[in-house]
Amino acid sequence: MGTTLWLLDLDPASGLGSALQDIVEPCGFEVVAVRPTANGRLESIAGEPALIVIVLSPSLLESPEKLLQPLHRQVPEAPIVAMFAGGEPDRIFRLLELGVQDFLSTPLRARDVLPRLWRLQQRECPEAVAAAQLKEKLGLRHLVGESRSFLSAIERIPLVARCDASVLISGETGTGKELIARAIHSLSPRSRKPFLAINCGAIPTELVENELFGHERSAFTGAFSQQDGVVQEAEGGTLLLDEVDSLPLLAQVKLLRFLQEKEYRPLGSARPRKADVRVLAAANGDLDSALRQGRMRQDLYYRLNVIPFHLPALRERREDIPRLAHHFLGRSTDGRARTPRRFSPRALQALLDYDWPGNVRELEHVIERAAVLSQEEGLIREQHILLPHATTVETLESFQRAKARVVTRFEADYIRGLLLAHQGNISRAAKAADKNRRAFWELIRKHGIDARGFRPASL
Repeated sequence: MGTTLWLLDLDPASGLGSALQDIVEPCGFEVVAVRPTANGRLESIAGEPALIVIVLSPSLLESPEKLLQPLHRQVPEAPIVAMFAGGEPDRIFRLLELGVQDFLSTPLRARDVLPRLWRLQQRECPEAVAAAQLKEKLGLRHLVGESRSFLSAIERIPLVARCDASVLISGETGTGKELIARAIHSLSPRSRKPFLAINCGAIPTELVENELFGHERSAFTGAFSQQDGVVQEAEGGTLLLDEVDSLPLLAQVKLLRFLQEKEYRPLGSARPRKADVRVLAAANGDLDSALRQGRMRQDLYYRLNVIPFHLPALRERREDIPRLAHHFLGRSTDGRARTPRRFSPRALQALLDYDWPGNVRELEHVIERAAVLSQEEGLIREQHILLPHATTVETLESFQRAKARVVTRFEADYIRGLLLAHQGNISRAAKAADKNRRAFWELIRKHGIDARGFRPASL
């Protein structure tokens, strides 16, 4: 008797249910076809499944909670896998939020389907659940920030981690894309396997294919021994391709084939190899521009961008700057004698006023330098915060737009300055601004400022 898999095929015309059955039955799964009753529950069947696979129809994709919520109540322990013919990222996120553990997309191939189902089946033991909860705490502990824009991004990490789809992480340089990728890996079923990160922009064009897929002995002049590429080294785990838009077009073709077939061919090899690797990709720049200019293939972009993940720039979450500054100060002063432990108000204001084109990475380096420069005083002052002068020239715009931009910037900076001066106390800050608390609170909401980021207790 094999592992019991309940199959709920609500779109038989798609052929996905029968295709899945052909793949899993020869490999030890006992497929039991089930149907929903009028109240959304599944028809009564003796025993409990190890897995439930649902083939969703287009109508149910619009409102999947009608099926999934009663199903979770009926069989709370069984992981649910969704299948459907195509789908937008927003629908995928909605399924993950409703408790779907993973989803399978076309074309269905045994080398892709079976490892994912096996991992789900093994993951649901109590010990694995407890370990996953612990890893969640540990994996997210290093992601510093509590602003609304930052939390709305990272709260997706546990959802993204539990499935096996490709993820495209976008954001400016220095926003922490590799840190997010590592958190996704550490919370995933692949966490005991390797995590490898490779910067595609740092590899010479002629060596990209060798770096990814390796080579056989005598594949080219100087190849005196066989060498594995990063795909083979990451077997069973996760591979992050940073600056993926820097890959030459020929390498993009071969990467696309690997993503589709789970097969690759090392240089000089006559036979293809298989690899079970989850690929995460990251990009600093404007991928729409890369697509328009032909520097990135559309088919590869759509294959990588199954789940989009965008990280906000530091200037878009300024209320996290004091928290991050104290975090980096604590790291830079650990174990040193006569080192500063706090910032003067004017030093923090200087950090808040800067636009941080290098984002969190630039802030970290500025704090490390300030800690060294202020060792004799024990307090980081404004003169210790060394920042480049802004050289950006604003684009010509109408008087009204320019005025609105300046007023918006003034309001946001003024509010942050008051909150900083009054340590996040909204009532005292409102009184200092000569405004009633409700009106001041509306200004805080208007500019998306999180007053908690200015409270010393939260640092």
